[in-house]
Amino acid sequence: MEKSRRKQVTFWSLVGVVVALDATTKAIAVERLAPVHVPREVFGEFVRFTLVYNPGAAFGLNVGPYSRWVFLVLTIVALFVLSRLYRAAHPEDSLRTVALGLVCAGAIGNLLDRIRSASGVVDFLDIGVGGWRWPTFNVADIAVSIGAFLLAWSLWGEEETDVAQTQQVTVPTTSPGQGS
Repeated sequence: MEKSRRKQVTFWSLVGVVVALDATTKAIAVERLAPVHVPREVFGEFVRFTLVYNPGAAFGLNVGPYSRWVFLVLTIVALFVLSRLYRAAHPEDSLRTVALGLVCAGAIGNLLDRIRSASGVVDFLDIGVGGWRWPTFNVADIAVSIGAFLLAWSLWGEEETDVAQTQQVTVPTTSPGQGS
């Protein structure tokens, strides 16, 4: 398979699988975890399922009554930027392809929730101990977080390569008898 085709298959397969997994887990959460804010222990108090509708962004970030529209527009802009990064990525850069696929899939998963419901994004994964809890999240949030980390790693590696190439200095050689 040619490299650019492999890049497309990898990217779109990953996006499809993650969006489907996100949508499926959210549908199950809505069906089985209602009413909202009632925790159900999975692994003691450390891992719980708690249905929450998040009108804001990741980890409960909220900008008031217009959160849905603000984050809808921001997500569309982010997807545009990500599509430019995807097109610019070298076909052999698998790490960047996977990273961009994960971030795009997570963004699409949460975007679909914002389009479908004014209540917000469905979150249900609840991790913590006692009063020390991480904000409730979902599969799309996991994909965005892992993808963002991998993308940063990929870009950092590219920067390191660029710096190393820039630092390679060619020293002019002098032949015997031409000294200074």
